[in-house]
Amino acid sequence: MSADERRALEALKDVQYIEDAWQDESEEMDLGDVLNGTEPLPVSHAGGEFADLARDLLGDFWNIKYRDRGQHRTDNCTRRDRVLCRTQAFAEQMPAMTDAHLAWSLEKSEAGFRGFFDRLQSADSHLESDSTRGQWSINVIDVFCAEKVTLQILSTDRTIASALVRQGVFPCSPISPTVGITTEVLELYRVVHLRSPHLSIQMFVKSVCDLHEVEFRRHLSRQFSIAFDAYLQVRRNTAAMVAESLQRDSPDWRLKHSCPTCRYELVDEEQLTFSMLYAMDGNDSLKRVLRRSLDPDGDESLGPSSELPTGQQLTTDRYLSRAFVDQFARDSAHTAAVDEDTPANNSCAGRWKNMDDTKTKKAWGIYDETGVFVAVCRHGVVLLIADMVQSGELTKYPLAVVSKLMNVFGKNLGGGYDIGCQFKTTLNKSSLGPLARSLQHTCLVGAFDGHAHRRLCQLFSLTTYIKGLGLEDLETCERTFSKSNSLASALRYASIFHRQQAIDSYFEHNNDFEVYANISNFLYHNYKQALDILSDGDATLPVLMRDLKLTDESIFERWLEEEKVYLESLTREPEDETLQMEYWQKLVNLTASKEALDVAMTAFQMNYEVVSYDAQVQNTRKAESVRHHALEDYERNLKLVQVLECKLEIVKRWVPEDAEWQMVGRLVANRKYQRALDRLEGLIVARIFELTKMNRAGTGYKLRKHIAKALQTRSVAIRSALNTYNSITSSMYPPRQTLKWEDIVEYAFLADFDLLRDTRMDVSQHPWSSAAARRAMDLYFKMCRACEEIQCLNIEIRRLATYIRDEDNYLRRCKDQLKDANPALAHQITLHRNIRGRFNSRHLKRLYDISRLTGFSGMIVPGISTHTSLGDSANNGASTVEPDTQDDLDGEEEEEEVAEEASRHLQDVLRIADDFSQLELHGSTDEEA
Repeated sequence: MSADERRALEALKDVQYIEDAWQDESEEMDLGDVLNGTEPLPVSHAGGEFADLARDLLGDFWNIKYRDRGQHRTDNCTRRDRVLCRTQAFAEQMPAMTDAHLAWSLEKSEAGFRGFFDRLQSADSHLESDSTRGQWSINVIDVFCAEKVTLQILSTDRTIASALVRQGVFPCSPISPTVGITTEVLELYRVVHLRSPHLSIQMFVKSVCDLHEVEFRRHLSRQFSIAFDAYLQVRRNTAAMVAESLQRDSPDWRLKHSCPTCRYELVDEEQLTFSMLYAMDGNDSLKRVLRRSLDPDGDESLGPSSELPTGQQLTTDRYLSRAFVDQFARDSAHTAAVDEDTPANNSCAGRWKNMDDTKTKKAWGIYDETGVFVAVCRHGVVLLIADMVQSGELTKYPLAVVSKLMNVFGKNLGGGYDIGCQFKTTLNKSSLGPLARSLQHTCLVGAFDGHAHRRLCQLFSLTTYIKGLGLEDLETCERTFSKSNSLASALRYASIFHRQQAIDSYFEHNNDFEVYANISNFLYHNYKQALDILSDGDATLPVLMRDLKLTDESIFERWLEEEKVYLESLTREPEDETLQMEYWQKLVNLTASKEALDVAMTAFQMNYEVVSYDAQVQNTRKAESVRHHALEDYERNLKLVQVLECKLEIVKRWVPEDAEWQMVGRLVANRKYQRALDRLEGLIVARIFELTKMNRAGTGYKLRKHIAKALQTRSVAIRSALNTYNSITSSMYPPRQTLKWEDIVEYAFLADFDLLRDTRMDVSQHPWSSAAARRAMDLYFKMCRACEEIQCLNIEIRRLATYIRDEDNYLRRCKDQLKDANPALAHQITLHRNIRGRFNSRHLKRLYDISRLTGFSGMIVPGISTHTSLGDSANNGASTVEPDTQDDLDGEEEEEEVAEEASRHLQDVLRIADDFSQLELHGSTDEEA
């Protein structure tokens, strides 16, 4: 490190900021040993030991020395200043620390040492005298031991921090560190935390303190956090260097290639209805409390923010920035009002909290980020994340996600959302509407959330009735949140940077080590499920059709259209009927007010026994007041009746004996019937959701108890609503269907409620309204979706097989081109290849299992990818590294031949597996013949 660099770093150093050692010395110090240099002066986290030592040595001279000069200089640096200086100092050294980490990783791989102290012993045994070397003493913390060691600083080391990182230690301070954490400890915590997000830094540090048999102190967690942040930043820099060497650093490259089964298209493959299916939803578990100071005026309102800026910025393309999301805030406000003229899209308005902008715009003032909004592909890969900031699930978040996905992936996207029916209207009215229509974006509703939607909404948006969707339920977000909710406890009081860093790291790890690791299992189980549905349907559907006396399966498509037309006719009452029912109700009110007026007049004219003059005056005033109020009610109702008679052009006022009065009276009774049915249906919806939430993993004990109490209350309310409903049905003409408690408590799909709403015609006259017909129709559409699922899986299976081959070959070529020019970076490519490559053998085994399924109609032989641009797995061009010489190429020919031979063997194995499956299929056919 040059003298200029040293002075630049020292300028950033705060004179009072000295890191504490991992453990304190409790023995009394010998001042002579301190002065002659045999023992260091232990400096605690609070500081002040040097002043105490000087005061002890000088005695009264200390007081005389400072008597005239006053107190010693006050350090005016705040914690904010120290944090910003530390962040800036680390940032300036980060390139050197990244290079040092690459060198350490390569050395560890080549030498094979197990840990820091194993390497230290090996280095000490081979240490040679060199006058250009320096030394640095530091307390090194490992998992099971902590020692003060002396590390070597080479002339090639650019900074002290980089010298420590090169030897496997991350410092807790950027300048003159006294405490360092070994890379193995940091990596251990990173991996364990990603597997079990409940484990916080404080709990891990307490565990290490227990192993070291020392007392835990809060500053130890801060020291570990500082080193851990530096380690994660080095890992991000390393990943960026690997991406650049692989030519995969272009904008949105990660998003375009995040899921190989979704986006790794092949030559001459069959085109699907949807180029990609994804689900999006918000989750309010990952909140973050906004630290605020107390109001100086003593007001109980929230004070200003007291957040401590760290100066750290997370560099990731997985997160949508707040500025990008806020671009769609105007669209969110513009489309907040629901257009009531589109019942097909808005039949569920008012049934969902996130459809109501007046509710979603509110949030608890104590939170800054109130949750996250994510987009996930159908296989479970998290594509995008957006923070919900001081609000609920506003429309701007799904609009921002859809905008990004359409710009990256283009046409024929299908997006599932729990309020997809309403969001379709919002998207069409927003500034993205023309783009969404030109790219043929489709808004869908997930299978689980669709249970609570109106039947008409289900016919337009539910997964069962959408052609080309397959068996996908579009509920991937719920499964993703069930795992990510474990992060909540560790993020509630984190900084903005640390919260985003933890969320981004978790979903990156989840994509690579959970979703990709199980992607072949996803394909296998979905294929098996589709084959089972077709097998059962082939045996059941003909029987149902024979019982219904049907011969053509196309009748089910016509029934579906008839049901749409029928339910659309029920979405709004005719205007004439509405006015007539209002007129009838006003007549009833007028009659009641006339009777009340007559009673009041009679009471006013009655002669009371004269008790006293004062009592007579009081009775007269009371009777006059009642008569006056009754007269006002009568006149008000009479005026309303007259207004409606003018609108309806009624010449003669209706009386109960008239046919019009009786007909409209039945319409009013039907309206009460529908409202009672709405009340009952709403309680059933709440019961279904509460039962599901109660059994969901990650639901805490207190929430389970709360839900259990709510279910008890809900059961009483359901019984009351059921009794009200049945009492109304008995007074209907003709009488309506009554419901039993045993029937409604078993409801898991609420479509049948809509079939009870018709009040103008007998729904039983429709052939599709019977239970047997609806069962046959649902089975038919389920079989249609199973056929589409097999078609989609045949494409995705071959994409995965091709990706495994191409990705492995491409990374091997890039590593071979770099191994001489930059062996440390080539080693990182090897580590990168192993992230997903470790699961390839499992995937190949699963693909072979799929090929052996009875009814398998695809192939597992790799194809030819259409992705041949720079950085793509199928790209055969050279990387950005300078081309090798002829001597280098001659030395690499053997390794290339070995790689090509391995690739040929892989293809041979896949072809043989496919041939065996075909032979077994033909053999079983011959035996049956």
